[in-house]
Amino acid sequence: MLLSGQDAAAIDRAAEALAAGELVAFPTETVYGLGARADDDAAVAKIFALKGRPADHPLIVHVLDRADALVFAASLNDAAERLIAAFWPGPLTLIVPRAPGIAEAAAAGQGSVGLRCPAHPVARQLLAAARERGVHGVAGPSANRFGRISPTRAQHVVDDFGADLLVLDGGACDVGIESSIVDCSGRAPALLRPGQIERGRIEAALAAPLAERGADSPRASGTLEAHYAPRAKLRLMPAGMLNTALQMLGDSALKLAVYSRTVPLPPGSRLARRVMPDAPERAAHELFAALRELDALGLDLIWVEEPPADAAWDGVRDRLARAAAA
Repeated sequence: MLLSGQDAAAIDRAAEALAAGELVAFPTETVYGLGARADDDAAVAKIFALKGRPADHPLIVHVLDRADALVFAASLNDAAERLIAAFWPGPLTLIVPRAPGIAEAAAAGQGSVGLRCPAHPVARQLLAAARERGVHGVAGPSANRFGRISPTRAQHVVDDFGADLLVLDGGACDVGIESSIVDCSGRAPALLRPGQIERGRIEAALAAPLAERGADSPRASGTLEAHYAPRAKLRLMPAGMLNTALQMLGDSALKLAVYSRTVPLPPGSRLARRVMPDAPERAAHELFAALRELDALGLDLIWVEEPPADAAWDGVRDRLARAAAA
């Protein structure tokens, strides 16, 4: 059922459902999450079952503040404390040592756990109402079928799961791609997934460079090689190659759409095209909605122009590269 996130009664209803071990989809500033109380392994198992997600792929636990983070974290080192002070609430997930005996299913059995403090007002109201009912953290991966395009509108969640799931509608997600993930569980913090918060900003907050992901880095949400994929085959191409391919294609009968920033369709072409915004923040905001819109056309192929190589585009480039690998 789709309920307004502006309705206090709907927030209370969703918090009651979480406390009872049921699933609730809720908005964050990144994407919509599919939530269950993180301290209840049976409730968390419902997330994996509904999404079709492998149980060894960990979830992110959403908390209201640092105090609730300490319910799930065995400790917060200096790097974690610096990043919390700089970026929470906001689109940053921290991987930290997990407190014994809690959130084992959400952490996929690892000794570490991913924690995030969302900034979206509806998410924060839900977390506050849930805490009043004894729920100090909500495990919440993206509210979509595993490996598919993430949802940034409440209707996207309904499209994926139907009308039976309780969904809080908080409007379109501001950021539009998932959070940056920094591993703070090892000797040196490492960036596991890029997002809106760029590497340079994170390093400035740490006053130190980030390490690269290593073979011993913990598993983290949304870091599989193939992810975020439409049903159509997505191909990521440099602008020049895309332009040449479109010129060679002509008015072919291929069921093809184009998502490009600088490359227009050839004159007279009847192919579907969406224009990628020039600003990386706007491109991130609309990325998943644009891919869902094109995928709904029932196409075989989506050709996408590669984003620019600068750091501001890292999050968008990462999502498109994983979508193309599917």
